[in-house]
This record gives sequence, C-alpha cells and structure tokens, in this order.
Amino acid sequence: MNVQDSPDNSPQHILQSVFGYNEFRPQQQTIVEHLIAGGDALVLMPTGGGKSLCYQIPSIVRSGVGIIISPLIALMQDQVDSLRLNGVRAAYLNSSLSINEMREVEGALHSGELDLLYIAPERLMMPRTLDLLETLPVSLFAIDEVHCVSQWGHDFRPEYVQLSILHQRFPQIPRIALTATADSATQREIIERLALTEARQFISGFDRPNIRYRISDNTINAREQLLRFIRNEHQGDAGIVYCLSRKRVDQVAAWLTSKGLTALPYHAGLPQEVRKENQERFLREDGVIIVATIAFGMGIDKPDVRFVAHLNLPKSLEAYYQETGRAGRDNQPANAWMVYGLQDMIMLKQMQANSDAPEEIKRIERHKLDAMLGLCELTTCRRQALLRYFGDELEKPCGNCDICLEPPETWDATAAAQKALSCVHRTGQRFGVGYLVDVLLGKEHERISRFGHDKVSTYGIGSELNQSEWRDLYRQLIARGMLAVDIEGHGGLHLTEESRPVLRGEQPLHLRKFSRKAKAKSRERKANRFTDTGNNDLWEALRNRRQQLADEQGIPAYMIFHDATLAEMVENRPDSLVQLSNISGVGESKLASYGEQFLDVLNEYRGLENKTQNDTEEETLQLFRLGMNAEAIATQRGLKETTIYNHLAKGIERDEIPLDKVVPLEQNQLKAIRFAFEQFDSGKRLKPVFDALEGEFSYEVLRCVRSDITR
Repeated sequence: MNVQDSPDNSPQHILQSVFGYNEFRPQQQTIVEHLIAGGDALVLMPTGGGKSLCYQIPSIVRSGVGIIISPLIALMQDQVDSLRLNGVRAAYLNSSLSINEMREVEGALHSGELDLLYIAPERLMMPRTLDLLETLPVSLFAIDEVHCVSQWGHDFRPEYVQLSILHQRFPQIPRIALTATADSATQREIIERLALTEARQFISGFDRPNIRYRISDNTINAREQLLRFIRNEHQGDAGIVYCLSRKRVDQVAAWLTSKGLTALPYHAGLPQEVRKENQERFLREDGVIIVATIAFGMGIDKPDVRFVAHLNLPKSLEAYYQETGRAGRDNQPANAWMVYGLQDMIMLKQMQANSDAPEEIKRIERHKLDAMLGLCELTTCRRQALLRYFGDELEKPCGNCDICLEPPETWDATAAAQKALSCVHRTGQRFGVGYLVDVLLGKEHERISRFGHDKVSTYGIGSELNQSEWRDLYRQLIARGMLAVDIEGHGGLHLTEESRPVLRGEQPLHLRKFSRKAKAKSRERKANRFTDTGNNDLWEALRNRRQQLADEQGIPAYMIFHDATLAEMVENRPDSLVQLSNISGVGESKLASYGEQFLDVLNEYRGLENKTQNDTEEETLQLFRLGMNAEAIATQRGLKETTIYNHLAKGIERDEIPLDKVVPLEQNQLKAIRFAFEQFDSGKRLKPVFDALEGEFSYEVLRCVRSDITR
C-alpha cells in the first residue's frame, strides 16, 4: 500500500483509512504533526495510549522509510504483522531472518518499497547498517522503550546508550523517543544521553483508568486466592501470573493446569523452544494464562490480557507499573491483582544484599522496594499514590481500586506521624529511615552522638511503637507524599508541602493498621462481558470466527480485530460493509479481508438469536439434502456462502453428508489437496495448504476436504 501516492495523504485520512479510527487520542495528533514537520520529540504515554501511531503515521506521510528501534524480536514481528494486515509496507531486520531474507529486505529498502523498518539497537549500531542508512531517504528515527537507556531504570540495556550516534550522523532527521515508564530522574537521563535537549516533551500522564488495582496480604493460601479470583472474574480470559522464582512458576502453572485451566510456565530456565512455544500459544489462543518470572512481558503486544496477577511483591513501583500495564492494552476493563507477604520482603532484601551491584545501586534498589511496600500499606487511593511516584497527579480518588471500593481499617496516626516528621526536620532532612527510627527509639550508638542527635527533642520519644512499626509508618508517609526520598543522592528523607498540615496539627492522619487479621472481600466482576445472554452468544461467535481466521493464517487473533472492536460490533450490530467500516479498528484493508466473514456471523444472529448453533447448522443440512447447493442455500437463508460452507463442513466431519456432493472434485484435484494436507497441514492453519496449492482452491473447499480427512 503506497499511501504516499494517495491524493489524500493527511494524518487524519491515514488514521481512518489505514488504522480504522475516526479520531486521535489526546496528544496523538499534536505529536504526529510535530514529527511530520521535522521536530524531535520525547513522548511519555501510558501503555495502551497509542504510542505506536505517533511514529507509524509520520513514517507513512513523510518521504522515505521510518526506522523503528525496538528492543525485542517478538515485538518487531508482531508489529510488522499487524501493519501488513492494515496494508502498510513494513519489514524488520533481526537475527531471526536468513541471509536471503535479509537481502530481500535490503532490496526493498533500496527500491523505496517500505514505509517502516523495525530494527534492534544492536544491529542498528553495526557499521554496515549505519552505512546502509546513509544511502537511504530516512523519514525519521523512532526509539521505542527508551527507558532502557537509563542505568537507574528497571530494564537497562547498555546498547541503548550508543543511540546518541543518530544525532551525530543524521542531524537533520527527526527523532522520537517513546516510553510508558520513566520517572523524573529517568527522563533527565534519556534527554542527556540521547542529546534530546531541544526535543519537545509530550507527557501524557501515567494513568491507566481501565485497570483496577487490588493488593492484599497473603493471609491464606495464595494459590487458592488466585484460583478463586480467576474463576469468579476471569474464566476463559487471557492473563499473566508473576512469581518471584522459577520453581514457583513451575509449581503454580502445574497446579492451575490440574484445576482445569490452560496455564503455561515461562522462565529463563526452560528450553528456548518451550519458551517460544508457550509464548506463541499465549499470543495466538484465547484464554491462555502465562505463569512467569519477570523474564516474560517486555515486547508482548497482546491487547486483550484481562488480568495481571502477582503472587510475590515486585522489586519496585517501576516494575509493578510496567508489569500491570500489560493488562488491558485495548483500554477495556482489566484487573491488576496482587497478594504479598512478609517472606516477599525478606527474600527481596536478601537478593539485594547478596547482589554484586555497587553500594550506590543497592541503596537505590532499597528505596524503590520501600516505595513498593508503601503502596501496599496505603489507606488512600492507590492510583493517586502510584501516579504521584511518577510525578503525575490525580485530583480525586479514582474509585477503581480496592481501597476506594472497600476502605480498610485504620488508626489515628496523627501524633505518631508528627513525631516521625519532626524527627526528619530536627535531624536536618538528610538521613534515611533506619537512622531516623534509631533516633526516635533513643538508640545509643556513635553515629547519633557524633551528629549530636541524642540532644534533639525527638530523641527517644517513640517508645509507643517498635522498630518495625516505625519503619512501616515511614513507608506510608512516603507513599502519601509527605516525605520524599532523595534517590539520586544518599536516600535521605525530606519534608514536602503535604507534610505541613499534619506537622502543624491542622489535619488529622489515619493510616492502615499495622496488623490486619481480617481480609476484606474483593468486589467481584462477572466473567461474562455482557449481561444479556444473546449478546454473549454473539460475542463468543465473533471470537470463534476471529480465532478460526487467525488459525488459518497463523497469526494471533488480536491482529485481526481487538476485543474492543468485536464488542463494538455486538453493541452496534452493523448489517453492511459501510456500517462495519464505521466500527473503530476496521480500516480499509481489514474491511476488504475480513468484512464479509464477520458480517456472516452478525447476519446469522440477526433474526436467529432464539436458535442454537446446532439448529441453524441442521437447517442448512436439511436444505442440502433436498438438493440445494451452497449458493442456493445462502440465497434462501439470507446468509453468506462462507457461513453455509462452515455448516456443510461440520456435516462432513460428522459423516452426515458426503464430501463429493458438497465440492465435486476430480480425482487428481482431490489427490493433490490431500497430498498438500499431508505435507503442509500444521493443525488449525489452512494458509500453508492454500499457499502450497497456489490459491487454486478456496478456503471453503479446503475446509470441507479437511473435515473429510479428520472425520
């Protein structure tokens, strides 16, 4: 698809005709227009906010090829496959390609046949690649997952630091750097390391309002809690379960499987072919649950993950935000569910202590873990605290986290908080939690005496709480934003403006109780997407058709249409291609490829909602037995021939009707098709057989022959 030659090459036209969306999301249009005009940009946008379109549309509009730097092969392949389904000329260069395939891509580059090229930073930095790019008209450079440049971040990639060479060798080509996860320190480092000081910054905020955050103590068996959560709220949904160790991953995956769920393990200790197979099943099939260590997730672009569960505490809020952000990328409701216990904190602290990292890095990791614990101990809106950590603000409580929905039991911590805050002030606002607690408890050691803090008014005034409780209190004050941690310095605490009303006695403070014996009941959501049975039946029928098409083509189902697009079909019931084209996510290419297939399902359910699928299949078979062919049956029933052939294929598979009466084939044709199935059949996929026969036989014919083979 050469959109650049279209008479209308505007961003709005491409958004509608190629990607199927009627309007841009907040900031998208401004970013797109800024990049098209040749400006550099740093974009912080939450997962699911539409970052990809910010560089994909300018790459199509501007002359030349857009170079997209992406960290993982799986992510490149998925994005290129999705773009091609939308009719966009895209390719990738990475180690998964053969020499001949690489030559083909390079040939397409030289011929001007590509709008976007995805490439890993390691390959980009090869002298040969840089020399190649200098011979091409490059439209822009997009650096995705740019937080990887930060050595303080949760996912540092050393090769990202070298990307400053783009500014040196290609100073006239616009660059856009994008991430969903970067605190203020990481943002500054990105700007400095990549020479983006002149870049316009677009900070869209970090809020993911469709995700419900829920955190609770591991007061009972965590696996049983997880199973109850999945069965009550996410039966049949795709999800990710994170565990801290490989051993626990294997145990939890096996246990969930024994309970009748499709749960697959993923961690670095598994053979590469097993990891690849499990990841592909998760991407391609509906309702698969991946149980994983943090080795899984980056580069996973699956939009319909309905829940992310943590059976252990993440190491930091950055990790928690990124991992939970893999849920609900389609902006539909999703759950971020976690249970944690004391053993998590002990294990993580031991891992930190035994790390070979420099002490400066260890100190930062300790503070990040403390902030993560602070989020767990909150009594106020979790979303507000999480966003505040990233420098974002939410004026009102979100109403979509466990604390907003079911406030926890609290105690009046005003007096204790005043002591804790006053101790920070009296000791000069430069010491960490451990030292402050020692002062409050009146500990006698050389360091306190040396600084003269055994003489301050807060020395020894904290006997009402023990050391653990004071530490918990400080964590909660940090999470509330009353204290800030100097992560870039030595971890000292300092007061914020939010602390003043409490210190002055102008505002009472209630905090979560330190010891909680009772666990609040979770507010459950129904597993069914729609309350109406007919809508649920249509929803499942659309999903089944999507899965059938995806299996035949060997691609993930979401690449055909997202759940949100199917949901809009259910709600609006389009009855023509024109109406279907108005559904969000249905662009011109997908309308041409799949429109009739989904209209089949919609039309079949229109007026037939009181019939079961077996009823409508039987009606087709009865008409067939009366001597009508597929075309005639489709005309009489007002259905598409594709649907009728699906019914007939089911009849062939059940040995109720003969193949030769449905698709009369010559013996040499039937023999060729059967041979192709023997050689190229890979389960559900028909596309390898279709391609091997060079498109001589339709998918409907192939489906009927396969039914005869498998009956």
